[in-house]
This record gives sequence, C-alpha cells and structure tokens, in this order.
Amino acid sequence: MNDLILLAILLEGPQHGYALKKKAGLITGHGEMHNNLVYPLLKRFVSRAWVSRRSAGGQRGQTRELYSLTVKGRRELIRALGAFDEKTARSPEAFWLRVSLFALLDQGARTNILEQRTKWLARREAALQRIVEQAGVRGWSGSVLDFLQSEVKAEKKWIERLRKKAAESGNGALA
Repeated sequence: MNDLILLAILLEGPQHGYALKKKAGLITGHGEMHNNLVYPLLKRFVSRAWVSRRSAGGQRGQTRELYSLTVKGRRELIRALGAFDEKTARSPEAFWLRVSLFALLDQGARTNILEQRTKWLARREAALQRIVEQAGVRGWSGSVLDFLQSEVKAEKKWIERLRKKAAESGNGALA
C-alpha cells in the first residue's frame, strides 16, 4: 500500500523525498511516513526504473534529490491498482485509494474492484448477523455491532453510486 501511495503522489509531478513523506502521512492519517520506509522504497523504485532521481538545488543552497514518476512507473502503478483480489478487498484503505484513482483505471478494473469489495462486504454483513443471532448481543456490544452493520450498509449504498458513475463515464475519467 505504501508503494501505491508514493507512486500516486508522484503523479502530481516531481517531488523531494521530504515532501513525499509529508504527503503520504497526510493521506494515511498517521503523520509523516518514516525515512526508513520512504527512502528504501524510492531506492527500489529507481532501481526498477519506475522513478527517476536527479539532484536539484534546495532553498538554502544544499543539493536535494528530486524524484519523478517514469512512464514505466505509471504503468506499474496502474497495474498494481488493478490487482485487487479477495484478500486486498478486506482493506478499506486499499479500496479507498483505488477509488480515488479510478480515473487511471479502465472500466474492467473499476468493475472488478467494486465487485470484490461488494463480495467482502456481503461476507462481513453475514458474519456480523451471525454474531447477533448466535450471541444475543445487547448493551454496549450490541451498540458496536449496530454501528458496524450500519457502516456495511452505508458502504454498499456508496458502491452502488460508484457503479452508476463508473457506468456513465465508461472508460473516461470519473468526475
């Protein structure tokens, strides 16, 4: 997921490593991404030719590295976004990231992502219902289960809106 986030940020244009880790932190909501995560990923991206690196002057006269997404990197990002299977569908963050980048994906990839997440939500909904029926949950526990069930229902409604929007836009970018 961190790979996808960093590559997606580079869609905006060339970035310094510091800016990448700050933006990635904003996206994930976990603060800055740590240097020990960002720079090894960038090194791997450069070695695979997904990202190019060049030295550029900083504001205080220092030399800083500037990273840019390559055509090969953009293709890899699109391939990785489209690789959305049953396991990946469990992660709301992985789903949200892909939806936010639907403009990059073709209709088939969008449809697969929505279908996989819908299947996972159906399994989640059934599991929650079994807990309610078998455990006879009440009180605080019941409140939590009610909330979780309402989240599933809300997301299913949202996915239906996404399906309609995706169908209307065809292979064009979602507005």
